[in-house]
Amino acid sequence: MGLTVLAFVTILDPYGLRAAPGRAPGPIMDLNQRFMYPQVVRGGAYDAAVFGTSTARLLDPQELDRAFGGRFANLAMNAATPWEQTQLARLFLTRAPARAVLFGLDAPWCEADANAKRLTFRAFPPWLYREPPASTAFLHQWNQQSAEIAGRVLLHRLGRMPARIRGDGYEVFTPPESRYDAARAAAHIHGDAPVPEGTQEADPATPALPWLDELLGLVPAGALKLVAFMPVNVAAQPRPGSGAAAREAACKARVAEIARRRGAVLVDFRIPSAVTREDTNYWDALHYRLPVAARIVGALRRAVDERRDDPDGFYRVLAAPRAAER
Repeated sequence: MGLTVLAFVTILDPYGLRAAPGRAPGPIMDLNQRFMYPQVVRGGAYDAAVFGTSTARLLDPQELDRAFGGRFANLAMNAATPWEQTQLARLFLTRAPARAVLFGLDAPWCEADANAKRLTFRAFPPWLYREPPASTAFLHQWNQQSAEIAGRVLLHRLGRMPARIRGDGYEVFTPPESRYDAARAAAHIHGDAPVPEGTQEADPATPALPWLDELLGLVPAGALKLVAFMPVNVAAQPRPGSGAAAREAACKARVAEIARRRGAVLVDFRIPSAVTREDTNYWDALHYRLPVAARIVGALRRAVDERRDDPDGFYRVLAAPRAAER
C-alpha cells in the first residue's frame, strides 16, 4: 500500500519536481506557498518575479508586465521570513537570467535576530529548493500531505476542482472589496498593529541584509532591480523620535547603500503619507486594499522613470542608478 501511494504521488508530481522549460508545472493546489512556488520557478515561464510577504502579494503580475515588460510571477509568501524569501529568490536567480526582480521588504529584514528566526510554524521543504533536485527528492513526498495534494491535482485534471490560485502565484487573498467594513478595519488596525518599540541600540546588527546584497548581485547586469519597503499603515510604523524609528532609519540607510552599489532602485513606501495615514486604505495594519496595490505599481514605474521622491509624498526614492547604469 505504501509503495502504491508513493507511485501515485510520484506520477502526479504535486510539487513540480519535474517541472522545467517545456514541461509546465502542475496547478497550485496546496495552501502552503512554500511547497508550491518552486515549481513556478522551475517551469521557466517567468523571467521576472516579486519576492516578499503578504504585503507584496496583491501586486498583480499582469499589471507589472504592462508597467515594466517581462513576464512576472508573484512569489511573495505569507509571513515569509527573510531567509525563506532568500531561498526562493536564489532558486529563481540561479535557474536562468532574470529580466526584472522586485524585493518587497518589511520590518523583519531590519531585525537583529533575522538569522535566528529563519523559519515559522509553517512547514518549509528545503528539498524543493535544491537545484538540481536530489535524485531521492521524490521520497520526501511519501506522506499523507503529499498524497492529499496529489489527489487534488488529479481532481483538477479531471475537471472536478479548480486550481487554488493563478499559475503566476497571484491571489487576491483579502476579502471582496464589496465586504469592506471601515469600522471593523479600524478596530484591526489599532487593536492588532505590531508597533515596533523596545530599547535596543539605535544601529543594531542586520544579518539579513547581506542576503539581500548577495541576491542583487545575482541579478544580471542590465536587468531591472527594484527594492521597496512596503506601505504598512502608520499604526504599524515606529513612532517618530523613538528608538525603533532610529533603528529603522539606520536599516534603510544600509539598504540604500546596498542598492546604490548593486545598481538597484530603492523606493520607500514605509513612511507616513496620505496613503498610510488613511485607515480606509487598509484591511488591517499591514494589508492594504486592491486600489492601493494598483497605485503601488504605478508609483514604482514613476520612481524608476523619474528617480525622485513623489511630489505627493507617497514614496521616497532612497537610491537609484544613473540613467546609463539602468
